[in-house]
Amino acid sequence: MAKAFVFPGQGAQFVGMGKDLYDSNPKARELFDKANEILGYRITDIMFNGTDEDLKQTKVTQPAVFLHSVITALCMDDFHPDMVAGHSLGEFSALVAAGALTFEDGLRLVYARAMAMQKACEAAPSTMAAIINLPDETIEQICAEISKNGQVVVPANYNSPGQVVISGNVEAIKEACTKLKEAGAKRALPLAVGGAFHSPLMEPARIELAAAIEKAPVCKPICPVYQNVDALPHTDPVEIKDNLLKQLTAPVRWTQSVINMINDGMTEFMECGPGTVLTGLIGRIQKSLE
Repeated sequence: MAKAFVFPGQGAQFVGMGKDLYDSNPKARELFDKANEILGYRITDIMFNGTDEDLKQTKVTQPAVFLHSVITALCMDDFHPDMVAGHSLGEFSALVAAGALTFEDGLRLVYARAMAMQKACEAAPSTMAAIINLPDETIEQICAEISKNGQVVVPANYNSPGQVVISGNVEAIKEACTKLKEAGAKRALPLAVGGAFHSPLMEPARIELAAAIEKAPVCKPICPVYQNVDALPHTDPVEIKDNLLKQLTAPVRWTQSVINMINDGMTEFMECGPGTVLTGLIGRIQKSLE
């Protein structure tokens, strides 16, 4: 039976995440303490006992979700993946779990990515919205029409059939939500995020992160990594780096990634990290899976 391990992105966090691991597993404790050292502040204090507000800041959320996900995988007795994938930030967790990046290098990259994205968020008022129950093509068409007027609004996450998240300028998102509801969307829900992730508005973050990704030593992973930008399996370090960088301004093709993994023989999926967001999405993409 082929098993895939999948890793969630920003939004899966909750206060108290990782505390049980820290308290019960010496290896987990060592890795969390090492993370505090690398980051130069006690992220574990925020994760275990902070407020929702503290945890919601991009520069905290991303390393927190990464740490919970990676440490969960590294402390498993039976972590033998045939394939891995991660949603957005989760791609970095997947790469560390599969041995393409060291724990330390992965954490440094995630922190650099979080800081660059936070800066890009502050530079332009932007947001995201979830569109429920409308064909992908209709969403793409309406976003493209609004974007002709100099605004930015694009599909950012293809999460499951009937669930796409759009990303862009605040005004463009408002207009898109109105037009998408008129076109038959069951719901168009603005999300509580501080920026337009996976859109052209993240270009400053992509430029800033380019040098850090270029310098990071990426090895060949122990199994294929299905990456967000093209939903295809990758093991070549040069391709992996290139896709990591493109990922900041390109959509997350999660639906297609899961379909491709199933077509390539995957029968069982295991989610590593806080929450069960990906388990829910995978169940909607293919109902018969474990």
